[in-house]
This record gives sequence, C-alpha cells and structure tokens, in this order.
Amino acid sequence: MPTPDTLGSEPVASVALQAEAASAPAVEISHLRKTYGPLVAVDDVSLSVTEGEIFGILGPNGAGKTTTVECAIGLRSPDSGTIRLMGIDPQADKAQIHEITGVQLQSGAFPAKLRVGEIIDMYRSFYRHPADAAELAGALGLADKRNSYYRSLSGGQQQRLSVVLALIGAPRIAVLDEMTTGLDPQARRAAWELIEHVRDRGTTVLLVTHFMEEAERLCDRIALIDAGRIVALDTPAGLAARATGGKTVRFLPSAPFDESLLTGLPEVTAVEHDGHHIVVTGAGELATAVIVALHTAGVEARDVRMDASTLEDAFVRLTGRHLHEAEEGAQS
Repeated sequence: MPTPDTLGSEPVASVALQAEAASAPAVEISHLRKTYGPLVAVDDVSLSVTEGEIFGILGPNGAGKTTTVECAIGLRSPDSGTIRLMGIDPQADKAQIHEITGVQLQSGAFPAKLRVGEIIDMYRSFYRHPADAAELAGALGLADKRNSYYRSLSGGQQQRLSVVLALIGAPRIAVLDEMTTGLDPQARRAAWELIEHVRDRGTTVLLVTHFMEEAERLCDRIALIDAGRIVALDTPAGLAARATGGKTVRFLPSAPFDESLLTGLPEVTAVEHDGHHIVVTGAGELATAVIVALHTAGVEARDVRMDASTLEDAFVRLTGRHLHEAEEGAQS
C-alpha cells in the first residue's frame, strides 16, 4: 500500500511535477533579457513552443539566437525573464532538464584519441532510455567511423557527431544550434530528413539557424530575431506573405473576361494589369483557384508564371537589410 506521501515508488511532488509538465508548452520563454556589460544580447524575447513542433529561431550571426537557447537550457542565467521547459525551470532543476533535453551547440570538442564509437557509447550511458546509436550514426553518415579517432574527423563529420550526441538520449526537446553548418548539401539534406523523423516520433525541436532554405523546409513556425529582439513570429508561409502581400500568378488570358471572376475568389487579394498580362496576388492555393475559375469561364491561362515571397524577402521588409548584410554588420 502506498503511504499518503507516495504513489508507488514516486513522491507525490514528483508526480505533480510530471503532471504540470505534461500540460505545459514544451518551451515557454517570457520577457527574457541577457546582457554582457554594455552589450544587450537578448532584449525582451518571449515565445512559446508547442509539444511536437519544429520551432525555428532565424537571424544573422550576433542576433542573440545562441544566447537565447543557452539561457533556455540553463547554460546561462538570464538577467530577467522566466523560462520553462515542459513546465520545469532550467535554473532550479538542472538534473531533470538534462533528462528531457538533448543539445547540440555551435562549438564543442573531444580528446583527440577518443574513438567515435567510444564517444557515442559514453553519451548513451548517461540516459535511462537512449535512442538506437547505430540508427543515428547511420542516418548521419558515421556508421563507418565508429573506430575512427575524433582527431581524424573532418569539420563536417564532427558536426554530424554533435547532432548524434544531441539525439542519443531520445530527448523530449532537442535544441540544435546551426546543426548543418559545414555540411555538404547531401549531408545537410540527410540531417533534415533525420530531424523530420525525430519530430514524427514526438520530439519537440528548437532549431537555431541562419539558413533560409533550412528554416523553410523544416520549421512549423519561426521567430525572426534581429539585434536581440523578435521582429516577427509566424509560419514560414506567413512570414513570407508579409514581404510582398503573398503569392502572385502572372498569365496571358486567351480571351477577355470579367475580372470579378477572380476578385470574387477567397484566395485573391488583388488583380492588376501588366500590358496584356494579368497579375493576381493572393494566398493559399492561388494558382489552382485562378486556373480553375478561368477554365470554367472558357478562358485559358497562357504563359503562366508563379512566384511566392521568401523568408529572405520577409527579413528585408521587416529589418530593412538582407540577411548577409545583417551578418556583416554583426561581425564588424
């Protein structure tokens, strides 16, 4: 029989903490601020990540991305603000944070004469229910490197190893900071597929990146950060739509038609003329809606060109700079 203070072998307090964690967002950051002397690295950042989401933090080098996640996992103490991971305070309960998170940071190193397999097995031993080491190593192209010394790995291989170590504990939250920096295109895409697979198993992923393509491919939502502040938070499509008002379809109609045929569509926000061409702006399945409506009216859309705004466009609109310009400014 359990005593009044216990349920099975777990204290009531522990069970209550687990229940709170189960109902809380995976990551919740409120009014985070972190300074280094006169430098304000993070300035009033707030965000909430739902469980099972791939959430991107996108911005140039020096924007405050890494400082944000280092505070989130308890590696740095914020000057102010609150942070909770599955309802747990990373400053107050570092041991439990270790159990539920896996972390890959921008830089890290191991003794030169440790073998890859030894490093993986050592990290695997830290967890009660680790992931399949062979599966992770194979997915990231390290299956044939288990007996190789760490010093023999290329920079890209070291980066792949850091991702393996972040995921080896089968974490509930994986924090990946510039995980594909230094990887060749094939390895980068393999890493993307692995992260999607990990998310499909229920892991929440907090992804820090400055690669637009990576963010667009992987992220359910993105916080766009510049100079320590969140300038926008939305889905990739939502951010891109802010850049020029959405998608555009440009075509040459085979015959005159009543423009109300298109302006009445819920996907359409504007119809303009460019010489003999028609330019339709909107959102959603815009091209399909336009072509079907024209076909129903007996009009053929010729010379069709479709365009959609990108995250780069959104960054320019929201900050007034291209991403590479912001990086150069941060590094100067």
